[in-house]
Amino acid sequence: MPTSSASTNDSAKSSASGGVQSLERAFDLLERMADAGGEVGLSELSATSGLPLPTIHRLMRTLVACGYVRQQPNRRYALGPRLIRLGESSSRLLGTWARPYLARLVEETGETANMALLDGDEIVYVAQVPSKHSMRMFTEVGRRVLPHSTGVGKALLASVPDDEVRALLSRTGMPAATEKTITTPDGFLAALEDVRRLGYAVDDNEQEIGVRCLAVPVPDSPTAAAISISGPAGRVTEAATDKIVPVLQGIAVELSQALASSGA
Repeated sequence: MPTSSASTNDSAKSSASGGVQSLERAFDLLERMADAGGEVGLSELSATSGLPLPTIHRLMRTLVACGYVRQQPNRRYALGPRLIRLGESSSRLLGTWARPYLARLVEETGETANMALLDGDEIVYVAQVPSKHSMRMFTEVGRRVLPHSTGVGKALLASVPDDEVRALLSRTGMPAATEKTITTPDGFLAALEDVRRLGYAVDDNEQEIGVRCLAVPVPDSPTAAAISISGPAGRVTEAATDKIVPVLQGIAVELSQALASSGA
């Protein structure tokens, strides 16, 4: 597509980090759109990014032409469908990068290790390494569950404002998977407060009777992610929890650092 001289000059500029400034700005705008819920107006982007409107308009026109952004009938801009394919591929790679860390988690705890992401209103499991015990837990990679009955769901939502959590729960509902599932928003918010206080989340027979899970978020992950271990309640006891949680937290930090260094 034809480019103006202003656009060409902008593309040629290098940032202090050695990258192309226009690319950095375009990705920054995409992330700001995601933070705003996926749809924004140019004036909102200008206010939050500090960029002048002509620059934003030029970048958004390019993103629209590439299919990564679409312009709505109300003239606002929304994230485009081509991002879905990138996100799905990235999620699969994130699971691949996590597997060595999950394998270490299995070695150190003896229980099945999982990694999950928050995708919209659902939890999706993107990686798993099974325990070596004959009695062990399996969660199919790609499986989607509601967050209110899972340890990873609690770990992922603990950093989300309460009003947003309530809105999510109102959209998904809170069906009982077992008799121990939390089925009220107030009860779930109290559980999230426990997560913030303790630094880890517990699924105590809430998704499946006889199974306990311990989960922690991956700090500073490029997308909201959590890792967990799951096993029979007879093995994942309160005494075992005291030993497993520090291992979970340490590996979560190592995984976070690895993702940051790889540019994921």
